[in-house]
Amino acid sequence: MKSKLKLHGFNNLTKTLSFNIYDICYAETPEDQQAYVQYINTEYDAERLTQILTDVVDIIGANILNIARQDYDPQGASVTILISEQPVEPTASQIEESPGPLPETILAHLDKSHITVHTYPEIHPVEGIATFRVDIDVSTCGVISPLKALNYLIHQFDSDIVTVDYRVRGFTRDVEGKKHFIDHEINSIQNYLSDDTQDAYQMTDVNVYQENLFHTKMLLKDFELDNYLFGDAASNLTAEQRKQVEEKVRHEMLEIFYARNMSR
Repeated sequence: MKSKLKLHGFNNLTKTLSFNIYDICYAETPEDQQAYVQYINTEYDAERLTQILTDVVDIIGANILNIARQDYDPQGASVTILISEQPVEPTASQIEESPGPLPETILAHLDKSHITVHTYPEIHPVEGIATFRVDIDVSTCGVISPLKALNYLIHQFDSDIVTVDYRVRGFTRDVEGKKHFIDHEINSIQNYLSDDTQDAYQMTDVNVYQENLFHTKMLLKDFELDNYLFGDAASNLTAEQRKQVEEKVRHEMLEIFYARNMSR
């Protein structure tokens, strides 16, 4: 391990993890579609999301300063948590390029940081495809990388598609006045994912190393249609209908993964 960097003052680097999680399902009737939205609003309401983010705060060893949360009508919820530093020395495992816990407390040095989550339940008006999107941002200042929380968060949701962006901004100075624009080694977000996650997803990287920008897209490999059927569709579909629904669901997943509309 490299010798510890001696800084002039506080570590001013800002490290931001932003990612979207998508959960796809098929709800055949208008009644089932409304029931699906109600299910999401109950399963991932502001109270549940607050608990998930509180666990993240524990993982990165921060203090909660303030919590703002809101459930929306007719659907969706938002939570924002402001967090502050704990003046403790990080261990080697906190700053190395390796998966984070699921979960396990990590102590860090953080200041003026925040965690936010927003949910977006949505249903195709004709096709009956329901797409539940969760946007999460974890922003920290100091030595710890918010990537340590990624592993835990992916496992808290039924994640069919995940897109992850990580960026290190600003600079910090060492005692000799030299600027450092990143303070840890990283060549892929994938190195912060556990083995079971890496095995479960098809993953693609788009990284701009000279700008300290890292991007990973993830698509669930295994597909079992019964896992995507909600309400009456789970038992009422004929073999031909199941084939058509499977095509719709797969098409939805690929369009989201590749971020473009695709012809069938």
